Amino acid sequence: MKDDWAEKLSCATHCYRCDHKLDPKDLRILSVYDHQAICMACKNDEQERPDYEEVSKQTIGQCMIDTELQYGDPEGYCFHHFYPFKC
Repeated sequence: MKDDWAEKLSCATHCYRCDHKLDPKDLRILSVYDHQAICMACKNDEQERPDYEEVSKQTIGQCMIDTELQYGDPEGYCFHHFYPFKC
């Protein structure tokens, strides 16, 4: 999971969830559920799920264990579960 996040983000040409085409200027973000690159509309849907807060906390905790970086550090893959990215 942590080793290929940059490739998932930078090479994502389609949203993993809805298959919407992503242009290089389109924002994309990693899902807290399956760590796949998704579009911002799917991220908004994800945030509406009742378990989103708990899953997000678990993702942050695991990210910090895996990378030894804070989730707000752009050098770690955890950052891109919560902050959008462009190519």
